[in-house]
Amino acid sequence: MYLLAFADTIQLFPDGTLFIHVALILVMIWVLNRTLFRPINKVLEAREKNKGGHSSEAVGLLKDVEDKEARYNREMLDTRAKGYELIEKEQKMAIDAREKKIAEAKAETAAKFEQGKAELEKQAAEAHAAIGTEAEKIADTIAANILKA
Repeated sequence: MYLLAFADTIQLFPDGTLFIHVALILVMIWVLNRTLFRPINKVLEAREKNKGGHSSEAVGLLKDVEDKEARYNREMLDTRAKGYELIEKEQKMAIDAREKKIAEAKAETAAKFEQGKAELEKQAAEAHAAIGTEAEKIADTIAANILKA
């Protein structure tokens, strides 16, 4: 008999041994379920019952904690966003108030400048008038001195 396991060539197409292998795997699964997995599962279920089901309670508590933590994080983000919005609003109000004060100061300075300029022009006109009258007096005095001499 020729053994396929020790064949000289590589076989690319399955032959009848494929069905044998599938059947062996199914038999192994059935035997393992009967002899190993069912007894282990029974022991685990008994252990869970003997604990009083506290592990399911712990799982529930962990889920509650995770939900509360998620809600806390979500509310923290919302609160931070509202805080940042409030800070931006306050900064905008402060900037607007500062701009208003600056505009008022500029207007006041411009008014004082115009008032000072008008006062200076008035003083200059008075000085010109005073110089003109003084010049006429000096000219009259010079003319009188020249005519006397």
